[in-house]
Amino acid sequence: MPPRAPKVALVSLGCPKNLIDSERMLALLAEGGCVVGAPASRADVILINTCGFLASARRESLEAITEAVGRKSRGKTRHGVPAATYCGGVPRVVVAGCLATRDAEALYAAAPGIDAIVGVNDRDEILYAVLGKGRITRLGRCQPASPGRNLPIASDAGRFRLTPRHTAYLRIAEGCSQQCTFCTIPAIRGPLRSKPPQMVLEEAAELIADGAVELNIVGQDTTSYGHDLGGRCDLAMLLRRLDSLSGLRWLRLMYAYPRRFSRRLIDAMADCPRVVHYLDLPLQHVADPILRRMGRGTSRRTIETLLASLRRRMGDVVIRTTFIVGFPGEGDKEFQELLSFVRDFRFAALGAFEFSPEEGTPAARMPGQVPPDVKAARAEELMLAQQEIAFQANRRMAGRELEILVDGVDPTGRCVGRYYGQAPEVDSVCLLKRRRLAGRFHRLRVVGWDRYDLVVN
Repeated sequence: MPPRAPKVALVSLGCPKNLIDSERMLALLAEGGCVVGAPASRADVILINTCGFLASARRESLEAITEAVGRKSRGKTRHGVPAATYCGGVPRVVVAGCLATRDAEALYAAAPGIDAIVGVNDRDEILYAVLGKGRITRLGRCQPASPGRNLPIASDAGRFRLTPRHTAYLRIAEGCSQQCTFCTIPAIRGPLRSKPPQMVLEEAAELIADGAVELNIVGQDTTSYGHDLGGRCDLAMLLRRLDSLSGLRWLRLMYAYPRRFSRRLIDAMADCPRVVHYLDLPLQHVADPILRRMGRGTSRRTIETLLASLRRRMGDVVIRTTFIVGFPGEGDKEFQELLSFVRDFRFAALGAFEFSPEEGTPAARMPGQVPPDVKAARAEELMLAQQEIAFQANRRMAGRELEILVDGVDPTGRCVGRYYGQAPEVDSVCLLKRRRLAGRFHRLRVVGWDRYDLVVN
């Protein structure tokens, strides 16, 4: 008899870029004869795609790995059901993603039951890692710090999608060449490599043909798209070409670095009918001394000029941002400047992160480290200020008619959707008074609000 196809369970952690990697790895496994999407309790192989960006993400990844290794060592599920019989009667544990690239040997030491590790730039090796025997490490092409190393840019076509059919993420570039002093991404994923425009267009067309009416553009630094292509294309040109694709309704721009946000890009956002007036623009801080220490290559004045230009060109633009509090050298003066800026500008959505001193980054070695309790207090104060802004904005939305994209029913049984100012997974939602089919657009009126969420009828 032919061997039984191994069943693979996936734990996908981290950002949408990681989710795309998970979708591509699942497709490779399915093409290789594996049964993908099995529950962990019935799996022959548990694949954990990890995030290694911040300490909290690493802890979450290590907890998932420890849980998987525990299943393997017990040889049964927590409910006492015998585990699958592939690989000697216990699950095989495979670890992929950013943490795998960053801390491979440390992971083997922390969780000796790991069978294989696959780095972010070696995801095509995933089938070998899943089906192989013994310990397998595939990090051979993940040496982004090597001088002059030319890392490849892989296509994301042919994904086993994990998002709802009507929405998808579209990655336009890999890696980052910015030199922020707090960030480990360049060391993990390498320098910026933009996909050729035709590759992006083909992937977008494939996603639309598969039912996606909303494409969310992602990358480590989307604003710098094309800077490594010899002037053949930039993000403004790419947006205009994507905007022409038939079947697309919403095109959303995420992870836009403020440093290279050009007038051409603002015009493209304003001119293209399918590009929604929404922008994810991580600013990280506004106090000039902190921006210099962060290596952001920008200033409060340039940030304010950019924000004013966006609002002047698109009066209905919805801007989401993130800030880091407690960065080395941030005193009360710098934090109060940030807090006042947030209260004055009134962002639609905001995330506050406590500074995490990441090993190997210049910021981790800087003097003026802020005590943990001070960082926590500042993060709470900033988010409470943003909460007041968000609640006031929701009250002002009452009575407005919005075009809503229905996402479906959430785990609590509520029918939810989003208007253009709400990105999937990271933002609030619209709560629908009655159930409607997922993937459909409806003109609905805002009749109330529930904390951050809008209620529509």
